[in-house]
Parts: sequence; structure tokens; C-alpha cells
Amino acid sequence: MKGFAHPEYAGSLAEFGMPKELPNCGGWILERPIADTPYRDAMGCYPLFVCRDWSQLAADLHTLRHGLVSLGLVTDPFGQYDEALLRHCFDSAAPFKEHFVADLSQPVNSIVSSHHRYYVRKALKNITVVISEEPSRFVEEWTELYGNLTQKFNIKGIRAFSSRSFEKQLGIPGAVLFRAQHQGETVAAHLVYAHDDVCYGHLVGCSEIGQKLLASYALYWTEIEYFSDKARWFDWGAGAGVSNENNGLTQFKSGWSTGTRMSWFCGKIFNQEQYAEIVRQKGITETGYFPAYRMGEFG
Repeated sequence: MKGFAHPEYAGSLAEFGMPKELPNCGGWILERPIADTPYRDAMGCYPLFVCRDWSQLAADLHTLRHGLVSLGLVTDPFGQYDEALLRHCFDSAAPFKEHFVADLSQPVNSIVSSHHRYYVRKALKNITVVISEEPSRFVEEWTELYGNLTQKFNIKGIRAFSSRSFEKQLGIPGAVLFRAQHQGETVAAHLVYAHDDVCYGHLVGCSEIGQKLLASYALYWTEIEYFSDKARWFDWGAGAGVSNENNGLTQFKSGWSTGTRMSWFCGKIFNQEQYAEIVRQKGITETGYFPAYRMGEFG
């Protein structure tokens, strides 16, 4: 197993829950205490729940029914499931976010928009992209670059990640780090996980100089060229916000894409009485958030 599917990826998130393997399907979840209660629940690993055999997921969920109150997760857009399977496994399953994806069997010029190709040419005048299949050599550099963005956008919680988390993530099989350099200095980097025939763009780190020099354009272009004969698909992830709003990030990612694939948010309540008790205890009124008693946890 590689990338998000590797046990070490779940281990990299251990600050936010105890990694628990689902042995039949090959996926991982994070088991967590529920504050001010004797109960526990679980979440899928951020940002995606990935597993080996989706047909075995229901069997694994059945084994959790006596130990957890609930489980919520976001599915891998490239998982081998359909809506019927998700609704069989979960109490609720709803389309969540469309991920922008590139079909790498197509020529790079037909994948990338003319707008983006223009900025690629500008970026490559000042940027050289170095590819590392041993990202763990650059943990300190990467952590600093990613830290620039967490500060700029006030990212907190599980999405901020820690240096300890990155020490694990950059050593996971399938990890490739693309480093944009200007005059010998790394000004931006993109961490990608390659798993089977899909490459997942995980995280981007960038300095102010990297932003001014349009380093992301050089990075994404190089990634398409590099993986064109190694994988079939590139998943750039979704836009910002709860849905793919028409913002700058959405426009940027769509310019590298040949289409989209949907991820789903799925929720299951294993113990209805305990779930209702916690909701009452926390004074939660009607909400579409799941689980309701954790409303705002990622806000």
C-alpha cells in the first residue's frame, strides 16, 4: 500500500485520534474520545478515506457497532464504489466535493488551459523544478514552506499538520516531492502521493517569493510531464470551501484538469441512544453537520 492507503499515513495523524485498521477492506480510521463523555467515535483520515476493497467495508463497519457512537468520512473519488454501496454501508451518503482531475493519457497541451500554459512559460524563466522520490530528506524545508501558508490563511487543527506528522508523511511509500527553486533557494514545493494509477496532489507549500514567481505553475506542469507515463490520473483535489465555489483556487485547479470526480461525505450512527444523549447534553439544535455534536470542529 502507498500514499493515503499506507498505515503510516494514518499514523501521521495520531495526534487527532488513535489509528484503527479496518482489516477486511484495508482502510484506516481515527478513533477519538468525545469530550465530556465516556464515549468514543471515529473519523476517516483527513483528507480522504482510501481502502483496498470497498466491497468489504460493510463487514468492517459491522464490527465497530459496539465500540463507537458514530463514524464520518470523505470518500476517495477514485474508490471502487457506487452510490448503492455507500448507502448500504452508511446511514447517510451525500455528494461532497468535486475533485479536479487530469487524464494523463492525453497530451499535456490538451490537459492544460491556454491561460495556464502562458503562465507556465513565464514561471519557467525563473524557476527550476527538482523532483525527489526521497522527500524525507527535506522535512525541515517542507515544514517551513507549508508553515508560510498555515500562517497566511490561519489554518489550524488537523489541516495544519505538525512537524512530527510531516516526518512520517514525507517518508511514506509513493510520496514524491516537487521542489521549485530560484537561484538555488527552494521557494515552493508540492507533495504528491502516487498510488496504483492515480496521483493525489496532497499539499502545497510556498514562500512569498514563490508566489511572485508563479512557482505553482512550474510545479504543476512538471508533475503532469513526470507522471504522464507512470499513472493514468492526477487528482488535484477540490476547491476551497464546503463546495467548489467559483474562487481563485477553483479556477486554478480547473485549468489543469480534463474533468471532475465526486467525493462523498458518509456518516453512520452505531448507537442511536448515545448519539442522542450527547446531542442533548451539548445543547445542539438542528444542524446538517455530522456528527452534530462536533459541529464547528474544523471551523
